[in-house]
Amino acid sequence: MESTWQHTTVLLQEAVAALLTRTDATYVDATFGRGGHSRLLLSRLAPQGRLIAFDKDLDAVDEARRIDDPRFSIRHEGFRHIGELPAQSVAGVLLDLGVSSPQIDNAARGFSFRNDGPLDMRMDATRGESVAQWLATAGQEQIAEVIRDYGEERFAVQVAKAIVARRQERGPLATTAELAQLVAGTVKTREPGQDPATRTFQALRIFINAELEELQQALEASLDVLQPQGRLVVISFHSLEDRIVKQFIAKHSREVFDRRAPFAAPQAMKLKTLDRIKPSESEVKANPRSRSAIMRVAERTEVA
Repeated sequence: MESTWQHTTVLLQEAVAALLTRTDATYVDATFGRGGHSRLLLSRLAPQGRLIAFDKDLDAVDEARRIDDPRFSIRHEGFRHIGELPAQSVAGVLLDLGVSSPQIDNAARGFSFRNDGPLDMRMDATRGESVAQWLATAGQEQIAEVIRDYGEERFAVQVAKAIVARRQERGPLATTAELAQLVAGTVKTREPGQDPATRTFQALRIFINAELEELQQALEASLDVLQPQGRLVVISFHSLEDRIVKQFIAKHSREVFDRRAPFAAPQAMKLKTLDRIKPSESEVKANPRSRSAIMRVAERTEVA
């Protein structure tokens, strides 16, 4: 059935332009989402070109299966699985991180603090533990650590105490509205224009989906699957993601010397930084959800 939830692809033209270096090569869209980047990339590939897409979300996989193109394939897996592709087999890897508009806008997915629904937040609803299930048993210190580390919430301890107290008094939280109301009553100050639940919801979503750990794995895997001069393009939407991407590219964009063997040849750099791009004013005006996006582009150097 046609989805009523719309998604506007962020940095669509810029990402495809940065990624595509050869029209007859194989590329990876590691986060298919609703397919904006994939469809534009397919429109520019030659008949010999190939596109392999990944996504955890079954709704996204169902959308991908509507693409009738022999050059295209979709895998119902997280992007850390790109490491299973043959070494040096692709000319570009695209990672468009975070949560998509259809996931946020569909209350049944449990991502939104504005729309009441089950407190789930799993990217892949067929696997793993939901946020509600985790909060029903997690200790106060662990909850506070997650909210502090993944949400950068200064009131993490107070929010964790409130969650545990609510659990003891009236049973576990079950819906997004219950959690949002609890956080609103606990977080007394907030950034202008930001809902007090924003950071807590972000933290729980990142944690329950192991997003930062999977990002690290996918970045490392990209080094193995990219061909020389292959492009790595990553779009992130908050500072935790972007910091990981920035540090990863910087780490592999310099020669590494072994201090234990000062006369040995240095390990060659593996990446070359190419660009850092933010959405234009016109894109942010048309799609306010794009305002925090940062796209980083790097190129695989010659493989020894």
